[in-house]
Amino acid sequence: MKFKVVFHLDWDDESALIMGLNNITNMLAAISSEAAEIHMVANGESIRLFREDLTLKYSETIKELHDQGVRFCLCNNSMNKFGFKKEQMLDQCEIVPAGIIELCKLQNAGCAYIKP
Repeated sequence: MKFKVVFHLDWDDESALIMGLNNITNMLAAISSEAAEIHMVANGESIRLFREDLTLKYSETIKELHDQGVRFCLCNNSMNKFGFKKEQMLDQCEIVPAGIIELCKLQNAGCAYIKP
């Protein structure tokens, strides 16, 4: 069985990021990364949590999870709204055109929706 999941962040809430990262870490401790397809989609104010200069406490965890195949997707619409540039964000993050569309695509592809 392939475990497919999308974690959704939409508020600038560090505790939600921590919960999501812990959920992903625990999931990968219970199953192999080959048996998992894991995404974290951030839109709205939550994209701030992935700015390189503001997320030093979590950058190593995000890097380790990314190295295990976890995708970290940031909404381009939110990036534009808040004036953030790709260069300001963690290297492990990819920019998607619209976070809400990415969520819909992933759920349509069979990903369970988790809101930490």
